[in-house]
Amino acid sequence: MILHIDMDAFYASVEQLDHPELRGKCIIVGGTTHRGVVSAASYEARKQGIHSAMPIYQAKQKCPDGIFIRPRMQRYKEISQKIMAVLKNITPLVEPVSIDEAYMDITGCGTLYGTPEQIGVRIKQKISKTVNLTCSVGIAPNKFLAKIASDLDKPDGLTVIMPEMVPAFIDNLPIQKVPGVGKKTNSRLALMGIKTLGDVKKFPGKMILDRLGKYGKRLLDLSVGVDNSSVKPVSRPKSVSSEHTLSEDTRNINLLNQHLLRHAEDVAKQLRKLDLRARTITLKLKYADFKQVTRSTTLVTPIQSSDKIFLEASHLLVKYSLIKQIRLIGIGASGLSSAPIPVQLDLFEKIKTKDRSWEKVDRTVDSITEKFGKDAIRRAALRKNNKRHF
Repeated sequence: MILHIDMDAFYASVEQLDHPELRGKCIIVGGTTHRGVVSAASYEARKQGIHSAMPIYQAKQKCPDGIFIRPRMQRYKEISQKIMAVLKNITPLVEPVSIDEAYMDITGCGTLYGTPEQIGVRIKQKISKTVNLTCSVGIAPNKFLAKIASDLDKPDGLTVIMPEMVPAFIDNLPIQKVPGVGKKTNSRLALMGIKTLGDVKKFPGKMILDRLGKYGKRLLDLSVGVDNSSVKPVSRPKSVSSEHTLSEDTRNINLLNQHLLRHAEDVAKQLRKLDLRARTITLKLKYADFKQVTRSTTLVTPIQSSDKIFLEASHLLVKYSLIKQIRLIGIGASGLSSAPIPVQLDLFEKIKTKDRSWEKVDRTVDSITEKFGKDAIRRAALRKNNKRHF
């Protein structure tokens, strides 16, 4: 049996936990400018039609009395780590899929903790006691059904789908609730008369494959309750990134470079925390019309220095011909490895030594900001108006 644990309105709930005066109110966590988007909304705000990824300006129109809060990611990560620790005390087979949700494989845990339902209740109680927050739990024979089950009784819900219940559950499951069925796929299925997942079985497999291609095979499997994906414990991340929506659209290279420098520092800091280096640096741009482009460069030697990451991203920006104004900019780092930087005596040894020296500077800055706060020290280039600040 597989469990899917989903924290209820996580960001908003943490804000209400830390600030009791916010409980019972419409809390919207996300960008605070009209160009931002909603990251999370309390259930009070959801009743007003607010949902994740909604533009902030729309949220303000729907909920003018809402309380808009900028995300505090470090605090959310701190709470998330405590939650994941609770889950790992039950079984090592825990797969976090985001900061506020995870899968667990509880096969073989019955002897210690009882029935699947009893295990679900135990987890809910432990999380409540540890972080004083609620979660919704779905329990089923596979990940696909567990994910759906956790969403059926929110907030603070517990839904169990035992193996003998699977056929009836699938036959009545609205097709739009199946992961991967978006608006376009739903429209195609509706034209075929498919309203529930069980309806898929009424059609020849070849017809489903012809209409939906590769996803058709997945849908055919799910329609008979087959999902062989396993719970995979935490592994090393494949990439890290940092991006944000600009307060105003721009083609100003100097201004865009300033944003890149900030993102390079963030990406480098993430790499240092993970003790990893990146071989591939990716520049991400989104135009004012929301069209997105990426450009990447792959290096011979993996890097971790914020200066080096910035230089690579800046070169990509200069080489790319900006034809319209930019709405969003960011940097990604992939091809991660924990291998140390190779030490090789050659003509470029001075350059390598310089890169390693900057890494030492970065780590020193990390130590200062961890002790005195992120604004205790920063680059002069990132000060407003570039004024010197002491």
